[in-house]
Amino acid sequence: MTKSGKIELMSPAGDFASLQAALDNGADSVYFGVEQLNMRARASINFTMDDLPEIAARCKEKNVRTYLTLNTIIYDHDLSLVKTLLNKSKEAGLSAVIAMDQAVIAYARQIGMEVHISTQVNVTNIETIKFYSLFADTMVMSRELSLNQVKKICRQIEKEEIKGPSGRLVEIEIFGHGALCMAVSGKCYLSLHSHNSSANRGACKQNCRRKYTVIDQESGFEIELDNEYMMSPKDLCTIDFLDQVIDTGVKVLKIEGRGRAPEYVATTTRCYREAIDAIAEGTYTREKVDCWMRRLSTVYNRGFWSGYYLGRKPGEWTDASGSKATQKKIYIGKGKHYFPKTNIAVFLIESFDISVGDKILIQGPTTGSQEMILEEMMVDKKEGAQKAERSDLITFKTGFKVRPSDKLYKIVPA
Repeated sequence: MTKSGKIELMSPAGDFASLQAALDNGADSVYFGVEQLNMRARASINFTMDDLPEIAARCKEKNVRTYLTLNTIIYDHDLSLVKTLLNKSKEAGLSAVIAMDQAVIAYARQIGMEVHISTQVNVTNIETIKFYSLFADTMVMSRELSLNQVKKICRQIEKEEIKGPSGRLVEIEIFGHGALCMAVSGKCYLSLHSHNSSANRGACKQNCRRKYTVIDQESGFEIELDNEYMMSPKDLCTIDFLDQVIDTGVKVLKIEGRGRAPEYVATTTRCYREAIDAIAEGTYTREKVDCWMRRLSTVYNRGFWSGYYLGRKPGEWTDASGSKATQKKIYIGKGKHYFPKTNIAVFLIESFDISVGDKILIQGPTTGSQEMILEEMMVDKKEGAQKAERSDLITFKTGFKVRPSDKLYKIVPA
């Protein structure tokens, strides 16, 4: 829970651009993986140990908490890296580690680092909360619980005054938005069996996201599962009943998506930030929810459903492969120069054309993810240009700093 008393909004960071997007759009905390010992080891770029001081510094400047995800299965040969990583995290001043393995939990506690219990532990009842309160201040609930079950657990924590090592009441965290897995809280073995690539070591091949044909071995009769990817659930979305989520007493709301692009982090974080603030201010309305839903639909998603929170029957499967986003980005060019006194940026067009009136996206490790409408531009120093093509140099005002490493995209209907 934040100092303001509002639920803490936790956003994903798969790289520095996503990290900055989370910071710019209202995240209270961020979570990220370092090296290979996290559940998105292959799905995102991931940071290195050398990045930890910069991550901590950027977040400290914005008063944002930092959580290291170290939540894979740990083998003996991993223990040296685990200890080194935790020592470096403690030294950098990270807020906590999200863990499932007892070796990680024990060493983090040994060096005085705050622990959050990962959803992979599958916490579903108050007695498990009591046990892990010996080691952890925050616990991520199993994704398969209903809101009624979560609410009962939160009330029981308050009633029995169950406290973590910090002396504070244990805080409950739940997933609020993003990808769902067919397995129980993400513990899946399908990728391991089919590709010898373990999801529980952060190397999921996501073969559950494909379309399949069922064959009767006795008769040879084939059934194609029409319009449904029967092992690929739609994405979780709680923004249309977020008031009920907050009413349960949970303290942390987590957005899934360390493998997704910076614009996904920016859009989801901003929408949930606005929704949380609206609930606190008493201005949470159906009209605003509809607007947030439209905006969330513009970035990567497999369609939306409420998960198990409202007690619905399972079976909300996606009917398409990949994203159902209503928009997509097309690479246009790269940054060449920036004039800070006038907020004017220069980009080299390397691929498709761009015109005045286009919605554009500028992304970079320090810039984050910034959207704007291209209202006017100069092309090869000529004013009043309406269109630019490959090899042209374009100049326009941004209102924010641009770096040479930044990339320029055009946003178009998907």
